[in-house]
Amino acid sequence: MKNNLGKYRSKVDKLDNSIFILIKKRTKLVKNMLVLKKFKKEIVDQKRINNILKKIRIKSIQNGIDPKITKRIWKSMIWSYVDFQRRNFKKK
Repeated sequence: MKNNLGKYRSKVDKLDNSIFILIKKRTKLVKNMLVLKKFKKEIVDQKRINNILKKIRIKSIQNGIDPKITKRIWKSMIWSYVDFQRRNFKKK
């Protein structure tokens, strides 16, 4: 059993590396979007956030993933990037 656990942990580690690369790409896109925002109030678009979370719920159910997991992950990611944008917003 321990051998299998190690094998799965190794696979999770490889997957985590792929996720890390995607986060790096997403961060670059968010930085580019931030440059286009003229006012700090443009950082949070609650309507867009709600739409994203609805889509994630539907995709989760369609793919047999617990929607509570994906909702938590996406909410955390969204608000982490909101915080990032607030900290890096440069008023023109």
